[in-house]
Amino acid sequence: MSGLQIASDMSRIEQQFGIDLGWAPHRAVGRKAAEYEQFEAALRTEASRMSEFYEIFYCLENSIRRLVSDIMLEAEGVDWWNSDRVDEKRIRDQVTPRRKKEVDSGITPRSDNLIDYTTFGELSQIITDNWELFEPVFKSKSAVSNVSNQLNLLRGPIAHCNPTDELEQDRLNLAVRSWFRIMS
Repeated sequence: MSGLQIASDMSRIEQQFGIDLGWAPHRAVGRKAAEYEQFEAALRTEASRMSEFYEIFYCLENSIRRLVSDIMLEAEGVDWWNSDRVDEKRIRDQVTPRRKKEVDSGITPRSDNLIDYTTFGELSQIITDNWELFEPVFKSKSAVSNVSNQLNLLRGPIAHCNPTDELEQDRLNLAVRSWFRIMS
């Protein structure tokens, strides 16, 4: 009886706080295609292991985009993206076609904000090009470039659905720690 009470309490806590305590592994999570079970078990296990690293990059990239947006908005106002602070040839001219391709293909565009179409390298470029705005946030301009380059290299296999070995997973964890460490 106490096991059922615990299970019921855990379900209530998950619903109340909108979290997954991971206590019921038999539950379907997300909206996987009905054919998901047709993939071999080893591939599904590997995908599950790699999903942790996707989550790290998802959080990191979006937090960097938010940081850049907030600082640029404060400095330049709502039209900051079209200001001289965002290099037209190296960034804006690269990002605009990415969004247009999504719109033209008929899929739902990921965002109305063009910064959401930037790469790690482009985000780093915005930061370093506007160093006087970001200097209070980061300890070193070179460190921002170096850590961003490393994160971008580590991102490739994860974003393109390739497994990474333990060493690369350790490098990713260190690179993320380095990112937060270079922040003032």
